[in-house]
Amino acid sequence: MLTAPLSIDVRRGAIAALGDLLADRRIATEGRVAVAVGPGQGDQIAEHVRPSLRDCEMFQVDGATVDAAVELGSKLRGGSYEAVVGIGGGRTIDATKYAATLAGIPMVSVATNLSHDGICSPVASLSHDKGKGSFGVAMPLAMIVDLDYVRAAPERLVRAGIGDVLSNFSAVDDWELAGRERGEPLDRMALTLARNAANALIFQPESIESDRFLTVLAEGLVLSGMAMSFAGSSRPSSGGDHEILHAIDQLYPGTANHGELAGIGAAFCYHLRVAFLGEDTGRLEEITGCLRRHGLPVTPGDVGLTEEQFIQAVLHAPGTRPGRYTVLEHLDLDESAVTKTVGDYVREHGQ
Repeated sequence: MLTAPLSIDVRRGAIAALGDLLADRRIATEGRVAVAVGPGQGDQIAEHVRPSLRDCEMFQVDGATVDAAVELGSKLRGGSYEAVVGIGGGRTIDATKYAATLAGIPMVSVATNLSHDGICSPVASLSHDKGKGSFGVAMPLAMIVDLDYVRAAPERLVRAGIGDVLSNFSAVDDWELAGRERGEPLDRMALTLARNAANALIFQPESIESDRFLTVLAEGLVLSGMAMSFAGSSRPSSGGDHEILHAIDQLYPGTANHGELAGIGAAFCYHLRVAFLGEDTGRLEEITGCLRRHGLPVTPGDVGLTEEQFIQAVLHAPGTRPGRYTVLEHLDLDESAVTKTVGDYVREHGQ
């Protein structure tokens, strides 16, 4: 399994270097490359990359669905391509990762926003007839983040990636909890990468207006993806925080984006740790403070959920990841206890 990209490039004008990257014979020996773009910015991006990729063929990916990914995978197999470049946001990249895996060819990820760690991970989140699922895929062989495109993306999408990286803290603590309570094997390299990604971000004094901050955020998302690849699962970046996220997606689809919900989930899981396990490391205040500093939601009401809806999501959350042991499974709270705890969290952290 690939555990690290051959190349990571984070800077302004990075897409212009795409041709040079693909000249690396470790990626495509004869230059037969396909490029997948999403709707919206797709046409603009395609025109931007054509000068450096004259012989490539462009494909449009219409959404992060299993059907769209399978269709693209079929086209990639039929065209005998050596590699595919996925250019866009998380949805386009997830669909392209899945398609590349089906076609058995390497994939280069070119991110135009920083909304979540899917831009460089061995997991694709795709919708299907029965909802949304996470699928294991080959990790991108190379990674490019063009800060010019990131700055052109809606600010809300850029800020959302902060919540996803911060949720690593919760996921790492949950994995270590599973190790103590259930004897679950731990991968210390994966734990270190995931924790360091979050540590590098949480104490950054700047915000998304700064190229330096965006670079740290991009690197944090890439490190999260690498941590998952080392672990062979999403364990180091997905704990009780993501169980709550997936429950909200299932029960109340369209509520908010991935990173925003990951941040709320992480903060609530630390509230549980303080209230029931007696942990008081200051992590809860650090996370809620960082979320507020960057204009991210902290409580259910911030994303339009009622307390009752959030209660139902917390109760439903363990069922989204059968077999995964987190603080939610450890506490196994009944509806009465969850109701009280959610109420306390909203009162303590609402504005």
